[in-house]
Amino acid sequence: MDHVMKAVQYFEKGYMCSQAVFAAFAEQFDITEKQALQIGACFGGGMNKGEVCGACTGALMVLGMKYGQFDILDTESRAKGGAMAVRFLDEFAKRKGSYICRDILGCDLRTEEGRTYARANGLFGTLCPEMVRTAAEILTEMLGEEN
Repeated sequence: MDHVMKAVQYFEKGYMCSQAVFAAFAEQFDITEKQALQIGACFGGGMNKGEVCGACTGALMVLGMKYGQFDILDTESRAKGGAMAVRFLDEFAKRKGSYICRDILGCDLRTEEGRTYARANGLFGTLCPEMVRTAAEILTEMLGEEN
């Protein structure tokens, strides 16, 4: 099964968007499913505040695993990681109009009214799976370029 299908399946099982995208790629980076799901757990719904889409955050975690700086003297990897993050977010916004959760959903998850509106209108079930799919597709394309 490819990463895109895997991400969508995680989301359909009930995991957060951030968990779904990160866990779909975790094995590639020697992270267990459990670790990936735990690490990604608090980033869904734009960090529960309608900020950066959780599917994008999960993708940024994957990019961090691939390109992230771990040696303080390695400024090249810092620059590469940052450039890849910007490239991902720009591409996501190009395809979906925004990478900000509240813009995508059309409501503000920071408020009770916004959360109620999102649930009542099934936004998490209609819009979010497509965000997960798109994030995983872009990520697959970006990682494939490097291989």
